[in-house]
Amino acid sequence: MIYFVIYLFLEVLLSVNISSAIGGLMTFFEIVISAFLGIAILVNFRKTLTENMTAVSYSCMNLKQFQSLNLFTIFGAILLILPGFLTDAIGIMMQFSVFTTMLVNRYNMRVNKSNGCEMNFDEKDMARDKNIIDVEIISQSNNQIKQGEKYENK
Repeated sequence: MIYFVIYLFLEVLLSVNISSAIGGLMTFFEIVISAFLGIAILVNFRKTLTENMTAVSYSCMNLKQFQSLNLFTIFGAILLILPGFLTDAIGIMMQFSVFTTMLVNRYNMRVNKSNGCEMNFDEKDMARDKNIIDVEIISQSNNQIKQGEKYENK
């Protein structure tokens, strides 16, 4: 309850100061434009959801991060629809993945050019995997070509 009162106080204080600086007509346009922007984000949420599902399928993020990022996008769009300068500022920040990733994830995720992402591993896992050799087993049979020999029809 106390947080809501603090938010309400800050919202009214910020809205009155900005409205007096930019005027009533510009405040009206800001409210209408931010509401249309929030509605457009909600309408186009399907694309954002598809991108996040692709990131989950490539193991760039786990399911908890997936849920949190999608919730931040929806919650930010709703804040943009509500009138007020503080809600608009918070709603816009929630649309950028930089801010939401900082809030959701404390782990380091580095972008890799080959598959889109690379997760940081423990040094113990890397030391364990250092001695693994990737091999290919070729079975020898009469019908297959032996290494170093040319195939000849008989």
